[in-house]
Amino acid sequence: MIHHKLEMAEDFEEPFTLIAIHCGEEEYKLAYLLNQHLNTRFKRRRLDIDFPSQGMMVTFPIYDFVDEFNYSQYHLVANKCRIAQAALQSSGGLFSEIGSEKDHFLLPEYKKVDYFLKIYSDFETRTLQSLVSQINKIEQIVSAYSLETINIKSKNNLIFD
Repeated sequence: MIHHKLEMAEDFEEPFTLIAIHCGEEEYKLAYLLNQHLNTRFKRRRLDIDFPSQGMMVTFPIYDFVDEFNYSQYHLVANKCRIAQAALQSSGGLFSEIGSEKDHFLLPEYKKVDYFLKIYSDFETRTLQSLVSQINKIEQIVSAYSLETINIKSKNNLIFD
């Protein structure tokens, strides 16, 4: 009996563009600012992105915009999620708690980035440089720049579907 073995040598991931955004505003405020300045319509998903981390589920809010005329999809996601952990202290009181906060990152290799804007596009209608310069013109944004996607170690965290 003849056995056939299929080998998948190529990586079939969709190409995307990733923009790092440094901004001190909350995610809903950033989505609102991008809607005003970029003529987009970001809306928050009903379900956030969940990742298991150190025995608990970490959630990251995500905002989507689909541009049907230009065949593009935009995803705005926060990089940092802060979780408050409560631990009971045995000495001191009957129900005294010690609270600590721990940060979890969507892409741990970019800990200083606040938000990521991920763009899928079949056609490049506006250049990446013009989009980044439009984002940098927003007063509340400290800086925005494009990232090389081949350097990202945790690409699996950027799968939002």
